[in-house]
Amino acid sequence: MYSSGSIEYEYGNVYVREKGELRCVNPTRNVPQFSRLKSSYKLFAKDFSVRLCIESFPPNKCRKRNDHFIFTYNSEGSLRYTAKSLLDISLLFIADNIEHVESLIGFPEQMADKLFTAAEEKQKFTDPSTSARGLQVFSEAYGELVLKSLCLRQRCLLLAERMEEIRVFHCLETLDLHGCRLGDSHDFFSHLTSPACTRLIKLFLGANCLSDKGLQRLTAPIRVMKRGLENLQQLDLSSNPVTEKGLGYLTCFHKLCELNISDTNVQLDSRLKSFFRSKMSMVSSASPLQTFTHSECRTEGWAEQVINQWENKAAELPKKNPKPRTNALQFYGREKFVREVVHSVCNHNQSEDKTSIIHFHKLDLHTSPGHTADTHTHLNTQRGKKRKFSREPEESAAKRSASPCPLSAEDLELLGSY
Repeated sequence: MYSSGSIEYEYGNVYVREKGELRCVNPTRNVPQFSRLKSSYKLFAKDFSVRLCIESFPPNKCRKRNDHFIFTYNSEGSLRYTAKSLLDISLLFIADNIEHVESLIGFPEQMADKLFTAAEEKQKFTDPSTSARGLQVFSEAYGELVLKSLCLRQRCLLLAERMEEIRVFHCLETLDLHGCRLGDSHDFFSHLTSPACTRLIKLFLGANCLSDKGLQRLTAPIRVMKRGLENLQQLDLSSNPVTEKGLGYLTCFHKLCELNISDTNVQLDSRLKSFFRSKMSMVSSASPLQTFTHSECRTEGWAEQVINQWENKAAELPKKNPKPRTNALQFYGREKFVREVVHSVCNHNQSEDKTSIIHFHKLDLHTSPGHTADTHTHLNTQRGKKRKFSREPEESAAKRSASPCPLSAEDLELLGSY
């Protein structure tokens, strides 16, 4: 200690360890009490005590760390606790600060799975301030392990609320957006045509009010710049106001194997069949294809529970009662009118269920020779000579060479918007 005038020191006992034993260097027990130097200034009194009040701090500033211990009961009913391993404590610390991690590239997958589960338990992927960054760290390092297939069927509200997080998943192979009300100018189209969706194999865009203009926007990057959905193999365009003009934009999908155009503004006739056969080497399927039953489309990956948490959180929003106010309708005498409207809506839904199914699939001569023979005879009934089969590829090649370039002024104007 020190004073304002002169510096006075007060020493205690000094111990030194030698050969495993402690030895006192300057014992003060033999020194007289009056000869010890004492400081003339003391900071605290003798009866001063300090108590750390953690509960008085805000919860976001200081929290009790009780997650580092495992509490159990013994056979006698007494509470016992044991400390977690250093590895588990480290994973909990990283999960609690996952938004500040720069990269996980090179981190073992087994540890990353545990880290993802720990971050999920801490609600890091449901908090809007940390969800996008946390999912991006995992998606950049592990790709399809985080999310390989995403099903957002009839979940337009979830797509609107979590669009920033969904754009993070750049290794999706299956994406179901049936009934999400995208239209022709949705912001999500810029993501579908970006390099983040080049791995997409299955894409379901049914019941999205998608017209020919939307198909033109969807196929513009691959038609002109040869990038985008170039690996697409299954495409669902059912229940959309698409015409034959819009189907012409689909010829850029060279790997397309299965197509669903049911309940559109297209009629299944010989002209449509010849178009798909000559331009895309596809034939009409006599039976519905299993791909478009949506039985195999589901969310797969580490983030499966995260998507379910998003949906549960979105379902917590208050919903309006869909039942009509019967008392008011009876008072104003409109109950009959409402019943007729409801009956017409039910009939419309039943008519949608009875719509004709129009499925096309790739003509594969190696896997199903019997089926292709049936399609040949079906397409060429009352014409059937073998020479016509050999002339069809030559005629189709001549038509392709005579067809104008697909790049038009509308395409150039559309590309300027990207």
